[in-house]
Amino acid sequence: MSAVLRELLRVSEKAADIARACRQQEALFQLLIEEKKGAEKNRKFAVDFKTLADVLVQDVIKQSVEDKFPGLGKKVLGEESNEFTNDLGEKMIVRLCPTEEGTAELLSRVLGGNKSASEALARVVHQDVTFGDPALDAVEVDIPQDTLGIWVDPIDSTYQYIKGSADIKSNQGIFPSGLQCVTILIGVYDLHTGVPLMGVINQPFVSQDLNTLRWKGQCYWGLSYEGTNIHSLQLPDPKRKSSDTQSRGTEDTSSEGECPHGLSAVISTSEKDTVRAALARVCGERVFPAAGAGYKSLCVVQGLADVYIFSDGTTFKWDSCAAHAILRAMGGGMVDFSRCLRAPSGPARDWPQLVYHAGDEGAAGVDRWANKGGLVAYRSQKQLETFLSLLIPSLAPADART
Repeated sequence: MSAVLRELLRVSEKAADIARACRQQEALFQLLIEEKKGAEKNRKFAVDFKTLADVLVQDVIKQSVEDKFPGLGKKVLGEESNEFTNDLGEKMIVRLCPTEEGTAELLSRVLGGNKSASEALARVVHQDVTFGDPALDAVEVDIPQDTLGIWVDPIDSTYQYIKGSADIKSNQGIFPSGLQCVTILIGVYDLHTGVPLMGVINQPFVSQDLNTLRWKGQCYWGLSYEGTNIHSLQLPDPKRKSSDTQSRGTEDTSSEGECPHGLSAVISTSEKDTVRAALARVCGERVFPAAGAGYKSLCVVQGLADVYIFSDGTTFKWDSCAAHAILRAMGGGMVDFSRCLRAPSGPARDWPQLVYHAGDEGAAGVDRWANKGGLVAYRSQKQLETFLSLLIPSLAPADART
């Protein structure tokens, strides 16, 4: 079923084209600008445009999967609801229509009659995209389609997408904020076990042409199923620390900064002070705040950081599934942070991996699908063992460490 992954690669690039078009086409960019005005937003627009862009990307992915693999589109779940109410009080479902003209007409109703924006968005939504990876074309893996579920985050780090900062400097290859932190996440998991099987992370904004101001992106993928592990960052020489397929800023910087244990971590800007203090004891100066759950996971995939840790329970299945699948293909994974803290000591412990098929029955709405115990994403089992063996004692009160 590697054909599914090939289709997800293609549709992720189409989604990236939509994300880029909303920033580069004047009619659409003006709607994004409106999102920056907060309470002063132009009330003539019936909906939040950034949410509309999210919904369209999600529906493009869903429809493309259904067209190629009938029945699978019904198993695509994501962050966004596609029901909107326009300024006349009419409820409507925003979806990809069979024709460009039909989609433009629907969008015009949603966008208060803004014909130029509706036509521009419909045009990019319906354009054909050819995209793939020769390394994947050579792989044939038979996974029963009826066992597959798909999580989608159509535009992760929406705030950075709307803000649109293009001049942020990286810190040892990691961007703390900016358009580089925007990702499109598609993860495939086993409906019965919840194990992530395939993942695609598309980073639409990697480098910008200073003459045309147009952006180019980068796509990463991985597949892990019954002994087959393949990913887009596979290295010809396992001793190498970086890959030609990685985006800019991925040079080896392990000698920079104080790093008493040789480990580095990427974290949320909202991470708890207690965790930050413990990380400082473990990683020294190599603790990098960054925006976007998808982007922080991608930093681990790229090898820019050894781990991504988030102690709070405010990421969701659609945030983590894609990267988790890629990391599994690389020999890593993603574990429940709070359960790791409670796990019995010992080198052979079975670390509690995140799973994606079951929600929290005690929660309501989208909170059902939260990774409520937090998470740690890692590239290798050895790194995880070392990291947690150092972090857990560092989280103890100061008098308990002496």
